[in-house]
Amino acid sequence: MGVRRTDPAVHTSQGHMTRMIGSEQSAHRKSLVHNFTSPTDTMRRGPGRVPRGLRVSPLVFWCVALCGAPAASHPQCLDFKPPFRPLRELEFCVMYKEFGCCDYQRDQELMANYYHVMGGSDYSGYVRCAGFVLELLCQQCSPYAAHLFDAEDPNTPVRTIPGLCPDYCSEFWKKCSSTIPLLSNDTLIAKLKEDQTRLCQYLKLDDDDYCYPHLLSNQKLTQNLGTVQSDSEGCLQLCLEEVANGLRNPLAMVHANDGTHRFFVAEQVGLVWTYLSERSKLDIPFLNITKTVLTSSWEGDERGFLGLTFHPKYKYNGKLYVYYSVEVGFDERIRISEFHVSANDMNVVDHASERVILEIDEPASNHNGGQLLFADDGYLYVFTGDGGMAGDPFGKYGNAQNKSSLLGKVLRIDVDDNERGPLYRIPPNNPFIHERGARPEIYAYGVRNMWRCSVDRGDPQTKEGKGRIFCGDVGQNKFEEIDIIEKGRNYGWRAKEGFSCYDKKLCANSSLDDVLPIYAYPHKMGKSVTGGYVYRGCEYPNLNGMYIFGDFMSGRLMSLREDRNTGRWKYNEICMGMGLTCAFPALINNYHQYIISFAEDEAGELYFMSTRIPSATSPSGVIYKVVDPSRRASPRQCHHDSLPVRVKSNLIKFVPEETLIGIEPAKTIQPEPQPSEPLDIDPLEGPELTTLSPAPTTTKSTRHSRRKGRRKQGQSRSPSRPGLQNGAVRLVGDEQGRSDRGRVEIYVNRDWGTVCDDLWTTKDAAVVCRQLGFRYALKAAKNSEFGEGKDLQILLDDVQCEGTESNLLDCKHAGVGTHNCAHYEDAGVICGNSHYVEI
Repeated sequence: MGVRRTDPAVHTSQGHMTRMIGSEQSAHRKSLVHNFTSPTDTMRRGPGRVPRGLRVSPLVFWCVALCGAPAASHPQCLDFKPPFRPLRELEFCVMYKEFGCCDYQRDQELMANYYHVMGGSDYSGYVRCAGFVLELLCQQCSPYAAHLFDAEDPNTPVRTIPGLCPDYCSEFWKKCSSTIPLLSNDTLIAKLKEDQTRLCQYLKLDDDDYCYPHLLSNQKLTQNLGTVQSDSEGCLQLCLEEVANGLRNPLAMVHANDGTHRFFVAEQVGLVWTYLSERSKLDIPFLNITKTVLTSSWEGDERGFLGLTFHPKYKYNGKLYVYYSVEVGFDERIRISEFHVSANDMNVVDHASERVILEIDEPASNHNGGQLLFADDGYLYVFTGDGGMAGDPFGKYGNAQNKSSLLGKVLRIDVDDNERGPLYRIPPNNPFIHERGARPEIYAYGVRNMWRCSVDRGDPQTKEGKGRIFCGDVGQNKFEEIDIIEKGRNYGWRAKEGFSCYDKKLCANSSLDDVLPIYAYPHKMGKSVTGGYVYRGCEYPNLNGMYIFGDFMSGRLMSLREDRNTGRWKYNEICMGMGLTCAFPALINNYHQYIISFAEDEAGELYFMSTRIPSATSPSGVIYKVVDPSRRASPRQCHHDSLPVRVKSNLIKFVPEETLIGIEPAKTIQPEPQPSEPLDIDPLEGPELTTLSPAPTTTKSTRHSRRKGRRKQGQSRSPSRPGLQNGAVRLVGDEQGRSDRGRVEIYVNRDWGTVCDDLWTTKDAAVVCRQLGFRYALKAAKNSEFGEGKDLQILLDDVQCEGTESNLLDCKHAGVGTHNCAHYEDAGVICGNSHYVEI
């Protein structure tokens, strides 16, 4: 898939930040004592007010800006989502006012709970316990609330008191054990209340990294909290949500901007499908012109249905525009047509309403362009390819530099009020309308084959960047580029490819005055750019202003962010988060390699489409939503109400097929009988506690189980979650960081090691690839093709698999740790989801 699979490194600087966190909570706790308010006065104030001592303005201690430093934390709230910065400042749990899991409403609820717990205390009780009670209640606002309360584990019902470090628990018990019945309705906690040792053993977390309050001083967890996480090479760790599947080369996903929040997905064969806001698909196509569209089942065929856009006033005029390939006699053409939506069904186009706006002859079957969009000026922009073949060989200078040709251009036309008279008009300020021999439709020229362009919505607050048009222009044989389109400008092709000369004679002509890309990358990174979008959505504030795009061939996801001071664009690759990074409900961390297109929904959230087999007839296309697992917007900030949709066809409910990889499935837990009376339990008899209520039975992955395993507070705990399982594998050593190939390393008995085998076969490789979520083993790599794992022990040798085993330990082998080979024979694999491999 072309994305790196690298475990985040632990960064050890900025230790002062965690000390600030701890000292602030301590100061906040002491303020409750020094500003004592009697229970009577407290209740008189009511739950909407807070004692003056609680209004301490804390230091700002959470970092919320994008940075590239590595981290290994996994913040998660009790609602199974990332933390956020509240819209309204908290008054009670002020230590989490910058970044945490509580909005103002939840903060007020916790404050009311605090008054309930402390309401019967005298002055001495306040002195001893006020700070403890506040801290324990406010851990529901901690960025690590899911860990502190065991909510992340489907086999452990949510705690009522957060997991405490032993020393803190002992101090709490000695001073404030009387508050325990008011803090928890867990019957087992009540039973153990009088026994400090047993109670603190019960409240202890299995993972010591997350116990309170030691996690505050754990640099591994608290450093760069709230930022987009990245690995040691700066590769940003994002996640995905599957939105639609079973599509045949989905190359456009657009919305109608009509308030319904529907999205319309175009397949290369000439079908457009309607999806409702809740992701159900209508079984009758929105548009079906498959009999007219020219395409084939060949992998990589560039002809077909290529573009779709809705008129800015679609809600009122029902107009939409399409871009597709047709065959007229022996000629191939690109056609831009206008349609109207049916008067009888808002989810079906009136196919008889087609009016051909423009047709352009195509001298070859490739480089067909295909983008249609309306910019902020209300005009329709059409992005054509240079006509095909290699090097734009048409005429003296090629089509792209020839202003009398519509190929290799950005066209701009006015399609408003075209019911009578011409089908389109020329905008009066088009740049070449007075130039002799130039086509007046031309807005910009010198482009090769721009594949996917977008209009920047602008910063949600300042509107900075609004209206810019970004395009990915596919290169010839060396470079791919990203351009910002400006009126009248020359984008250099065929004189230049990226920043370098392609045609040296043309390149030396200073009169070209061509525009350089904002970014270009060589073919060792990818061979066919897919333009994307500047993120301007609401849900993931860290991504605001980030231009996200990809490469069709290599499967790389990439990003650019503009430096406001220099105007330069900083590059960061995007990797799928591994380990626990994407372990949230419904999120995945893998996708099909061939990235076809990007999209925005009506709310501005970002998506992309890719496929496993790049053929117009292969139903392996999937749509993914881009998710930042490190930070989200405050709850209720991004709410929108969709206008009702009158549906006359059947709905096909969306069923996700993709799964999270790199997280071991939860062990099957047999349910225990519900006791009729409390059981007499000694929690110290064994390493794990017995549950008082039935534990859920699950054989599904942790990701799916989490959705089913949510519990209300008040239930007791069950056995801890399993760790990494024997036989787990990982791929390392690929110089380009691709996740579909590498040296095979296996986990056995708490150690990672290599597989050293000069008899390594594709059957053996197939077991590894299937285990990692790939369909095929394309190569069994021998002789340390992906480097020698010299820092690891050799764990397996003489492996003989049938190809159907669940992992290598199930195959015949010489025995764990038994071998007669050296690291220069370390085995590797190249995996894939099709029979094609990009070496």
